[in-house]
Amino acid sequence: MDFYRTKQYIINRLHVDLDRRLIYHDLEHTLDVYHAAQRISEAENIDKHSMQLILTAALFHDSGMLLNYENHEEESILICKEELPKFNYTDQEIDTISRLIKKTKLAETANCSLENILCDADLDYLGREDFIIKSTKLLLEWKYLGKHSYSLVEWLRIQIHFLETHQYNTKSAQTMRNETKIKNIEEIRALYKICSEPTL
Repeated sequence: MDFYRTKQYIINRLHVDLDRRLIYHDLEHTLDVYHAAQRISEAENIDKHSMQLILTAALFHDSGMLLNYENHEEESILICKEELPKFNYTDQEIDTISRLIKKTKLAETANCSLENILCDADLDYLGREDFIIKSTKLLLEWKYLGKHSYSLVEWLRIQIHFLETHQYNTKSAQTMRNETKIKNIEEIRALYKICSEPTL
């Protein structure tokens, strides 16, 4: 497989063709997940070939938004199956990448080390200091696209539940992100308390 040409291809395509209303699921997010996946893979001592499969999946995991916002994971898999053979990926490699992308859907559960790494990378921001910024971008993206129109209190409640129920899969992500994630939960709870108090 020609990983580096593949990387350049999908980055260029996302840069040119993504809907500009996607202020969370933008190219920055894809590269963010890519770098998180690379960092976690190295910490988990993943071999080079497996790492390139994970990184390819990271680069393509939201590419389906080029075609359809809803069920974009399935669209991303279709793009992989169409484009990756052009870069000498084997059927087996494409099947693995497709399986990894499918597991980034929130309703799915990761079942192996490669899936664990990509899922942790996709939600890496939950345990970072820029969590509030990223979360707000997602809220605004949904409003721009007419998907949801949550009030601030409703959104904060959703974020509290999501943070409290989420768990990183890999030891590396847990070590790198759990401490800050706990702080983020505390900050969101405090903000929720302030915003939900009745005004005089």
